[in-house]
Amino acid sequence: MTAAAPRSAPASSARPRERLLQRYLEPADRLNEVLFGLIMVLTFTLTAGFAVGDGPQATRGLLIATIGCNIAWGLIDGAMYLTTCLLERSRSQRRLRALHAAPDEATALAVVDDAVEDAVGGAVTAAATPEERAQLLALVRGAALRVPIGRLGLHREDVYGAIASALLVMLTSVPAALPFLVIDSPTRALRVSNLLLLGGLFAVGYQWGHYSFTNRWRAGFAFLVVGLALVGTAIALGG
Repeated sequence: MTAAAPRSAPASSARPRERLLQRYLEPADRLNEVLFGLIMVLTFTLTAGFAVGDGPQATRGLLIATIGCNIAWGLIDGAMYLTTCLLERSRSQRRLRALHAAPDEATALAVVDDAVEDAVGGAVTAAATPEERAQLLALVRGAALRVPIGRLGLHREDVYGAIASALLVMLTSVPAALPFLVIDSPTRALRVSNLLLLGGLFAVGYQWGHYSFTNRWRAGFAFLVVGLALVGTAIALGG
């Protein structure tokens, strides 16, 4: 989970939930949240397979536990999103304070250089000529010195981002819960649920391949294998 900068609002024809997810979470962040939710619920359902009973009460218990698992982790993930926002903002404020307090131009430019490297990547700055680099640092320094040092706190966009993160994790329990609503046998419902979750892992990898310009099928199978490995590790360690 990572704190993403708010994005511009999409077209008004999008549904409210889509606007929330697309505006406050980047595609990579959305995929990460879904992947996290799938791994968490799959860890639970695979572990539950060793202790599943028979009858409607067992089915109802598994349904409630499956949904409850991801509701709990969705709330935790939302809280972690807010923590990440505060940490990122704190780092920015520390750099801004260091820039304002710099005793000389060389120290100030060193602070700016570090921030620019993080923002655009070392490869980009390394490709710039010394004159271009000096001009860039001077421009950023001048603009940054006009920014007042603010108080550390959460913004409205942070709260919306946390809600979007929590919602995505919670929604991953829906395909896992559906079999328990239509299949009477808890064991069979659990197997179908696990198959749907495995398909979800592949789908996340397939979509990740689209955004990363790699082979989608290979990415899908890679996410499936790695996801299962992470789930197995979590189960082995008592997670």
